Amino acid sequence: MASLRSWNPCLWACLAVPLALSACSGRDEDQTVGQRVDSALGRAGEVAREVQEGGREAGRDARTATMGAASRAKQAASQAGAKVDDAKITSQVNDSLAQDKDFGTGAVDVTTREGVVTLRGTAPSAAAKARAAEIARNVKDVKSVENQLSVRGG
Repeated sequence: MASLRSWNPCLWACLAVPLALSACSGRDEDQTVGQRVDSALGRAGEVAREVQEGGREAGRDARTATMGAASRAKQAASQAGAKVDDAKITSQVNDSLAQDKDFGTGAVDVTTREGVVTLRGTAPSAAAKARAAEIARNVKDVKSVENQLSVRGG
């Protein structure tokens, strides 16, 4: 008779499978090997469904995160655009005031925030103060003007 060492590896595998299946589940001692395999396949199917649901949840989370990032990017772009518009408005108001006979370059401090222009400094007269506000109001995209100019000697 051949020794155990000379047995074919396939034969060892064939003997190992039933032994492994019977050792897997002590509570299923009354089940046949086929029933145990069916039970194992059923549990594998349950695990696969759980993994699939986890994948769906991850997909939903990714979509939510992407939508949030897109919204934040859009808001940041809008804010950046508003800052550019404010700088443009300030520049245009300064240019327009510099052309007026009562206001030379840098005579009035002009700031703009969200389209609201603020004028600070000194005007030579009440009429010049009113004219400065009117000049600022006539610049495109100005929403309102806060005229904080003081009248010289007044």
